[in-house]
Amino acid sequence: MFSKPTRKAMFAASMLTLMASVAIAQETPAAPAKTPALPSIIVTPAKSRTLVDRIVATGTIKSVEDVYVQPQVEGLQIKSIEVDVGDTVSEGQVVARLNDDTLKLERSQQVANQAKAEAALAQYRAQVIEAEASLKEAQRQFDRATRLSSSGSVSASQREQAETTLASATAKVETAKQSIAVAEADIKVVESQIADIDLRLARTEIKSPVAGTVSERNARIGAIASGSASPLYTVIRDGQIELVADVTEADILRLKVGQPASISVAGSSAPITGSVRLISPVVDAVTRLGSVHIAIDDDAAARAGMYGSAAITIGQADDVALPLSAITSERNVTTVRLVTDGVVKMQPVKTGIQDGAFIEVTEGLKEGDLVVAKAGVFVRDGDRINPVEDTSSVSN
Repeated sequence: MFSKPTRKAMFAASMLTLMASVAIAQETPAAPAKTPALPSIIVTPAKSRTLVDRIVATGTIKSVEDVYVQPQVEGLQIKSIEVDVGDTVSEGQVVARLNDDTLKLERSQQVANQAKAEAALAQYRAQVIEAEASLKEAQRQFDRATRLSSSGSVSASQREQAETTLASATAKVETAKQSIAVAEADIKVVESQIADIDLRLARTEIKSPVAGTVSERNARIGAIASGSASPLYTVIRDGQIELVADVTEADILRLKVGQPASISVAGSSAPITGSVRLISPVVDAVTRLGSVHIAIDDDAAARAGMYGSAAITIGQADDVALPLSAITSERNVTTVRLVTDGVVKMQPVKTGIQDGAFIEVTEGLKEGDLVVAKAGVFVRDGDRINPVEDTSSVSN
């Protein structure tokens, strides 16, 4: 039989156990303190690239100049149609003909009138010759009567009669000459009327005033030609077309005539080259838009009326660039978060051309500098980070 331990013995045993635990703890080395982990932040390098500054504008393709073909002779029936929509015409080419039967009949009548007037002229000239002969005879008789009157051989009344005959002969000559002048004037009138008919006959062949492409035809066989009606034809001068697009009032001030443009139209996968031909001098007061006319190099690559968009090249630069996401702009100050040896620093920069998702940095960075790729990441000036380079932006 074992006896129960006394309180003093139990206390002594507890003290021995505590002392042993302290000794073991003193012999065991303390664990080192853990270093806090740095946040991993994606960074991107500043990289040299070619940047192109563009203005994108949309609009409708139109003809550079529409030329209307109208009849120059009124009231005649259209006899034939020589060209149709889509045909290419040259300057002076006949596009339609009018019925000229009425004009030919008028000309025949005027030719007859001309022959009649010429016959009357010949008659008046014969009368002048006859009147001049009578005048010479009257002058001779008057001179004889004057000589004989002075010698008393002829009475004064006979001399007066000879003088009257002379005056009458002189008047007949003047009248005959005036008749000739009237006949010559009548002939000129008839000749001018014939020339007018000839001109109208020539104009029964309706001709295109310019070379180009027929875009519209209103001419119909049997219709009566009229200059006040719709044009018989519409011709695109030289087939030239252009894109008329709208740009904002801020962008229109950056445009200049001759700037190159790349034009895209529906149904064509390849872009069409062109250049700025004309810039509107005014901006619409309501829409705040102005129009720009972009000439198309290949007129056969599009059609008037198509919808198109153009990227107009304003400028180009080879410089250091960053993604737009790395840029912060507040209170007219543009900054990036520059990372050097894992430490973040707010770096002011100046920017230039924006090309898609990239922007030129003209001051504040050099090629190879690392910046935080996302400007919205919450890091402060002086923070230490674990930079992780964005390989996707490097490869772009």
